[in-house]
Amino acid sequence: MKTTLQIKLLPDGTQHSALKETMRVFNDACNAIAEVAFREQCASKFELQKLVYADVRKQFGLSAQLTIRAIAKVVEAYKRDKSKQCFFKPTGAVVYDQRILSFKGLDRASLVTMQGRVSIPIQMGQYQRVQWHRAKGQADLVLVKGAFFLLVVIDTPEAPPIDPSGFIGIDLGITKVATDSDGGSFCGSTVERVRQRYHRLRRRLQSKGTRSAKRHLKKIRRKEAQFRRSQNHIISKRLVEKAKDTGRGIALEELKHIRSRTTVRKSDRAKHSGWSFFQLQSFIEYKAKLAGVFVQYIDPWYTSRTCSACGHADKANRKTQSHFQCVSCGYTDNADINAAINIAARADVMQPMVMRATTAKDSPSTATSLPL
Repeated sequence: MKTTLQIKLLPDGTQHSALKETMRVFNDACNAIAEVAFREQCASKFELQKLVYADVRKQFGLSAQLTIRAIAKVVEAYKRDKSKQCFFKPTGAVVYDQRILSFKGLDRASLVTMQGRVSIPIQMGQYQRVQWHRAKGQADLVLVKGAFFLLVVIDTPEAPPIDPSGFIGIDLGITKVATDSDGGSFCGSTVERVRQRYHRLRRRLQSKGTRSAKRHLKKIRRKEAQFRRSQNHIISKRLVEKAKDTGRGIALEELKHIRSRTTVRKSDRAKHSGWSFFQLQSFIEYKAKLAGVFVQYIDPWYTSRTCSACGHADKANRKTQSHFQCVSCGYTDNADINAAINIAARADVMQPMVMRATTAKDSPSTATSLPL
């Protein structure tokens, strides 16, 4: 499977300016190309290249290969949503391939810029150095908090799937992000404290409505997203390790239409809608593939109302958000744990044939970024 390595660039002042200029011009060119693609309803890279190549080279001064990469980037974005013209921010990623990017050992990268080729020192950790031989020569140049990084695509081998002896069921919830069928829970009080803090900050800034408040609000949203991503990496890593160590597969709920089909109290809506459950599942999937852990998806219908002891399903079984008590047999448990046990049991009776593949539609990007 394709994953990415994050490599930090260490440019001097002149090189930093060259990279920033290249990024701005590249995305300006993408916006010009996107206008033509939308106007002509053109989703073919070959046809779009015939329409815009010469004009883009002349207007923006991009190299031949950067122009080709800009056209390809626009086509990919247009294919995802043909209903509107796509827009690229001035700091959007610049797509490089082996014709315009090369590496000098493990210490320097040579990139084509608006100022010609520049050779820039790079910083790698031990993990990146070990994985470096898998690099494919494709990378995105990104700008994060004023620092430039290369997201280098690598081919990471998947471990052979292990025939599971049972499943760990995972219930995704409101009070706790995830609860497993063994009774383990993840990120309950920690997430709630952070969520409440950001919620108070957002309300205060939204009430001000000033330009500086809007800038601060944008920064807070970015920090929230980073926090959710970090926690999702931690949760997914622990769950996959637990499944591998016990020889079990992982059972997950199908989340299609989860927002519309799940009813929660008004006070809990921010918690329910504010977590990236799809992202968490995509992280579990790709980590499971690398570890050889089988992932099974099940229909979660009535898993929260069904007794894991006797199988009786009734709305009255769910006494509160956290408390489950069966009206038929009297079985009592934490509601999330009970649901997770039902998810595991439902996966157990399904015959696993192949591991579900993560597609670009399921996850935020076709290449999954590995944590440093």
